[in-house]
Amino acid sequence: MIKATFYKDSSGNHVGFSISGHAGYAKYGNDIVCSAVSVLVITTINSIEKLTDNPYKSEVGKSGLIKFKFSSIPDEKGKLLIESLIMGIIGIHDEYGDKYLELYFKEV
Repeated sequence: MIKATFYKDSSGNHVGFSISGHAGYAKYGNDIVCSAVSVLVITTINSIEKLTDNPYKSEVGKSGLIKFKFSSIPDEKGKLLIESLIMGIIGIHDEYGDKYLELYFKEV
């Protein structure tokens, strides 16, 4: 199962996320849930890097772990890209459910 956690600061700004695990929807290489989440996350990070001036730190670990954190409050482009990621992840969750993707929202 994929666990996606999105972090907000006390002012309501999205400041980062952590995504880990594998959906288990199908065999490795054929798992459309895992693939969809991966594409959204990688595209979001690449878009923030190429299309904004928002500094950030990211980390890729074992078991599908990807951590991302803005180094400062994101500008409007950064906010829009994170909101788009969240919207896409929620859409996948709504379609496939908690069996494959759990969502968490935490204030930090």
